[in-house]
Amino acid sequence: MFGTGLGHYIPIVAYLGFWIMCLVSLGGRPLLGLYYMMPFLPYRTLRDRFLDFPLGGNVLTILVIAIIIGALIRGKHLPKSKLYLVWFVFAVYLYLSMWIGTAFGNAPAPLWLSDANFTTWKDYMLIPLIFVAASLVIEDRKAVRTIVILTAISLFLIDRSSLFESMSRTWTTFDENKRDGGPLAYGSNQTAAFLAQFGMFFWGLVQFVKRKKIKLIGYALVGITLLAAMYTFSRGGYLAVLFSIFVLGLLKDRKLLLLLGAFLLTWQAVVPTAVRERVNMTSDSSGQLEASAQERVDLWKDAQKSFASSPIVGNGFATFQFQEHVGDLKDTHNWYVKVLVETGIIGMMMALFLLQQMLAVSYRLFKQATDPLYQGLGLGLFLAICASVVANLFGDRWTYVEITGILWILVAAAVRATHFPTSEPTAESAQVDSEIAVNPYLVYR
Repeated sequence: MFGTGLGHYIPIVAYLGFWIMCLVSLGGRPLLGLYYMMPFLPYRTLRDRFLDFPLGGNVLTILVIAIIIGALIRGKHLPKSKLYLVWFVFAVYLYLSMWIGTAFGNAPAPLWLSDANFTTWKDYMLIPLIFVAASLVIEDRKAVRTIVILTAISLFLIDRSSLFESMSRTWTTFDENKRDGGPLAYGSNQTAAFLAQFGMFFWGLVQFVKRKKIKLIGYALVGITLLAAMYTFSRGGYLAVLFSIFVLGLLKDRKLLLLLGAFLLTWQAVVPTAVRERVNMTSDSSGQLEASAQERVDLWKDAQKSFASSPIVGNGFATFQFQEHVGDLKDTHNWYVKVLVETGIIGMMMALFLLQQMLAVSYRLFKQATDPLYQGLGLGLFLAICASVVANLFGDRWTYVEITGILWILVAAAVRATHFPTSEPTAESAQVDSEIAVNPYLVYR
C-alpha cells in the first residue's frame, strides 16, 4: 500500500472489523454495520482473502443477519412496500423450484451447503436480506445522504482497481487474453455491468446537485466510471450505458439525445482502436457471427428446447449448471432466458414484477419528491435499474451480490424516502436567523 507494506494487513483488519461491527449492530447501532459493509459488497477479491480466517467466507452474511437482529431488538420496522412480499414469495418459489428440478432428475436434493443448487439459492437470498437490513435501519435524510456518499466511495474504489488493471496492459489492439476477472472476481462483463449501473446512478443524481464543487466531483466520478467501463471491453456494458443515457435524455436533459445521436454516427472515429475492434468482432468480414456470439445463439436455441419441455414451472432453479450445453457452458448468457428455463413462466412473471416495482419506486420518488437529494436518488436509481435491465440481456448480472448488493441498498433508501416529509428541514438551515429567507435545500447545494 503506497510502498509502506501495510497492504498486507488490510485483509485481517477488515475481517476483524466485520466481527466488531456485528457486536456494534447487536449492541444498538445497526446502521453503522450497514455503513461498514457497503464498500466490501462489490469487492469480492478482497473478501476472498477472508477465507484464510475462521468463518471468513460467511462474515458478510453474519453481519447482515446481525444488522437485522439489532434493528428488530430496537423496535425498527419495515416501511410499506410491495417489494418485501414479492421477494418473500419469489424466494419461497425458487426453493420449491429446486425440488421440482430434483423430481425431474435435473439436480440433487437441495438440503445443505454441500449441494451446489442449495448454495446457489443461499447466496442469491443474501440480496433480499441486505434489502431488508437496509430498509430497517435507514430512517432519515442524513442516513440517505451517507448511503449515497458511501456508494460513491465504493464506486471509486472499483474504478481505481479496474483502471489500474486495464492500464497495466497495452491496448493498441484488442486481445481477449488481456481481460481479467476484475475486482468483482467474476470477469470483465460483470464488472462492466456494475460500472454501468452506478456510473448512470451518479449521472442522474448530479442533475439535482446545485453546489458547483460537488457537481464537478460528481461528473468527475461519472467520467472515471465510464472510462473504466470502456476498458472492460464489454459490449453488453456499452449498450447498458447508451440505453440509460437515452432514458436520461428523455426524462431530464433533451440535449443528451442530440449528443447521443452524434456519438452513434461518429463513435468509430472517437473511441480507441481496441474498443472499435471489440465492438466490430460481433460479426466477421463475411457477415457471419464471430465464435462467442454464435456460441450464445446456439446456447439460446438449446435453452429454448429445455423451456419447451416444462414451460410453466421450468426445469428447476439452479439446474442449468448441471446439464450439458454448447461449449460446456454453465450459464445461458441471458438472465431472462435463464429465469424462463429454470423457473418457467411463473418465475418470469415474478421476476418482471420485481423489476417493475423497483422502477415504480424510483420513478415515483423522482417525480413526487421536492427535496433535490431524493429527486436525484430517484432519477439515478431509475437509470441504474435501466442499465441493469439491459446488462442482464447478456448474462446473469442479477443474482450476484457484488453487482446488485449496493443497488438494493439504494432501493431501500428510495422506499424509505417516499415516506419522508416532502421537504424535511436540515439542522444547518434551522440554525440560520429566521428573519432571513432560507432555501430548505441550501445544505444540499
